[in-house]
Amino acid sequence: MLEMTREEFEELVAEALDRIPPELTRLMDNVAVFVEDEPSADDPELLGLYEGTPLTERGEWYAGVLPDRITVYRGPTLRMCASRADVVAEVEVTVVHEIAHHFGIDDARLHALGYG
Repeated sequence: MLEMTREEFEELVAEALDRIPPELTRLMDNVAVFVEDEPSADDPELLGLYEGTPLTERGEWYAGVLPDRITVYRGPTLRMCASRADVVAEVEVTVVHEIAHHFGIDDARLHALGYG
């Protein structure tokens, strides 16, 4: 497994977020991004997870709720990557994938766009 500290991995996630175009980040609403070491035992190879209500499903009822949560998992990402460059690329794909869920884009469309 590739070695990388939690802090280094968190920095890669922050850099991936910084590469999201400002016109998209301005539209993001009530969402927080976290790094965790491992996903649940139910899905040990999960790289990222979006939990919340996509923007496309929010209505006038949407008020006073906790932020949506995007989690990027360090362990599975490092296990699947052979180099730091691979980790950088995979983190970027994972961050874009999970943000796309925030915008209401489903897995089938993301796979078609190359963000599987």
